[in-house]
Amino acid sequence: MLVPRFVGLMAVDAREAAAAQGVLLAAPDRPDFHRAVVDYVVRQYPPPGVEVSRGAVVTVWFDFGEGEGGGGAGVREPRVPRPGGGGLQRELDRSGAPSGSPFESIGL
Repeated sequence: MLVPRFVGLMAVDAREAAAAQGVLLAAPDRPDFHRAVVDYVVRQYPPPGVEVSRGAVVTVWFDFGEGEGGGGAGVREPRVPRPGGGGLQRELDRSGAPSGSPFESIGL
C-alpha cells in the first residue's frame, strides 16, 4: 500500500485517514496525540506515495523543527559585508592606465 498524505490535515482527520488506510500514526511532539483535534500536521515520514506494508507506522509532526518555517517572511537583516562601490565610476577610474591607453578618458 502507498502512504497517504497527512500534511495539512487536522489531527482528528489524520487519525481517521490513517485508520481507513491501515497505517498507524506516531506523533513524537504530541504526547496527547490521541486527544489532539485542530492541530495541523506540518510534516510526515515516510513521505506520501512511498510503498509500505499494512500496519506500518507513519510519524507525523505538528510543530516545525528549528529553522523549518513556521510562517512569517523570514529574517530581514542587512547582509554584511555589503557589495563595494563600483559600477560605471569604477570602469571610468583608470588612474593607473598609461597615457594613450584605450582606457584614457577625454574631457572627464
